[in-house]
Amino acid sequence: MSFFTSLSGLKNAETDLRVIAHNIANAETVGFKKSSAQFADLVASGSNTDPRRTAGIGATVSAITQDFALGPIEQTGRSLDLAINGDGFLAFANPVSGDLSFTRNGNLQISATGAVQDSLGSQLQAFPVDAAGNPTAAVPVDVTVPLTNAAGSALANVTINGRGTINAAYADGTAVAVGQVALATFASPTGLRAVGQTKWEASGDSGAPAFGNPGIGNYGDLISGALERSNVDLAEEMVGLLTAQRNFQANARAIDTATTISQTVINLQR
Repeated sequence: MSFFTSLSGLKNAETDLRVIAHNIANAETVGFKKSSAQFADLVASGSNTDPRRTAGIGATVSAITQDFALGPIEQTGRSLDLAINGDGFLAFANPVSGDLSFTRNGNLQISATGAVQDSLGSQLQAFPVDAAGNPTAAVPVDVTVPLTNAAGSALANVTINGRGTINAAYADGTAVAVGQVALATFASPTGLRAVGQTKWEASGDSGAPAFGNPGIGNYGDLISGALERSNVDLAEEMVGLLTAQRNFQANARAIDTATTISQTVINLQR
């Protein structure tokens, strides 16, 4: 039994090492959120078991949780970079399936057709607005910037202010608001399903997204010309790495000890 108990410890230490390695590998990934492994003990007992003589049978991974604490804000000076100072996620729609994904990575681009999207081509979700930049609907949609205005002037620049209003400026000096960035919050963000590329999808554990305006209520403010860096603390991860390594070595030593005892018993029977 001691073999299987120590084996569970080895597997858990390996899982801990994988989680820490993943955090370290993404220390420079924009919008990345670190994870941590949580463990629980296993005990074999029943109604007829003497509680004073119940031995444990190892440990198991109870959860791998994500830490959505705010990462450092880095100024980039690029008008289409957005950082969220507070709660909330940017929402993007897959151009083929329409499925929504959520991220803290605000590195935006303008496509050849004027669509505001991320580096993978998913389209930013924003509220429609009137001429004054006030939202006219509570349901976000794909946002597209007209490449020319009514007078035929070409698009010169696109900016996003702290309220999330997307303004398009044209060569003739005119400007028009084309949408307001929608932020999404969740009842339980730790229940979001990670899908890679620093994106998450809603799940039954997270609840459905609740969309709102930046800077209002629980929704964070937007900082234009900035990006949120990874919230990984390398010093903390290195300490965790050493601890996981020691745990792995201790469980391996326990297996060696159990092997020695078993070998001694076998030799006594000869």
